[in-house]
Amino acid sequence: MFTGCGTALVTPFRQDLSLDEATLRALVRRQIEAGINFLVPCGTTGESPTLTRAEHLRVVEITLEEAKGKVPVLAGAGGYNTQEVIELAGEIEALGADGILSVTPYYNKPSQEGLYQHYRAIASAVRLPIVVYSVQGRTGVNVEPSTLARLAKIDNIVAVKEASGNIGQMATVLNEVPGDFIVLSGDDAITIPLAALGGRGVISVASNEIPGEMTAIAQACLHNDFAAARAIQAKFLPLMNINFVESNPIPVKAAMALMGLLEPVWRLPMVPPSAANLAKIETVLQSAGLVSGVPVAR
Repeated sequence: MFTGCGTALVTPFRQDLSLDEATLRALVRRQIEAGINFLVPCGTTGESPTLTRAEHLRVVEITLEEAKGKVPVLAGAGGYNTQEVIELAGEIEALGADGILSVTPYYNKPSQEGLYQHYRAIASAVRLPIVVYSVQGRTGVNVEPSTLARLAKIDNIVAVKEASGNIGQMATVLNEVPGDFIVLSGDDAITIPLAALGGRGVISVASNEIPGEMTAIAQACLHNDFAAARAIQAKFLPLMNINFVESNPIPVKAAMALMGLLEPVWRLPMVPPSAANLAKIETVLQSAGLVSGVPVAR
């Protein structure tokens, strides 16, 4: 279910900081029309730590309503407190989501045994497929290959979003987990090399901006057409890189605002990008043909 390209959806807000439901619906429809393989609402790209529980569930509900079974929905449910994650996962399961993406606990830096028991407890509490999200640069803790090998033995832990940036670790993971355990890239620019090692796709930030193109890269990789994948990546690599000129999702939401897709609104502690970085983002969008060459009024 969770192979190819899945979009780590941004969460659009109005100027008064409320959830922009109409824009969210439009964004989900745009993704589906572009051929995206699956959708990931309420991940960290969706500013999930700043959403109330009711908002979190509402974003998932809207995504499911718009997806209408056309594409799977992998909803975010992760965090510091295992019991709270279990409760949220249960509510997401009740809404009808197809799976859960669960980022590792952050700040408390559990041991590898703690990580194993955390995910084991979540898996025991819900029937949904679970995708482990390992992103040490954000959370302070790495899910080591040996731990993933243990987790892969649990029936409903089916995949990992690997965002360590460490190709050697990714190779080790693929060598240690069963063949049916899915390894997804957590970094757009590493989709191709991970696929060459046996990865099965990407959970993408850039597909918020270019869903069709990122899906084409992932599908080309799955069909061993790496020449086609490289050709697309060559055009859009500057976009993949500029999306991280400041902390995600600051740049991608700024880019989407320049593209006319949403209002440029973030919730604290996220703030708009600096003027210098906004100019860089606009230049990359112009070069990629995603906005006109006329500067957007600010």
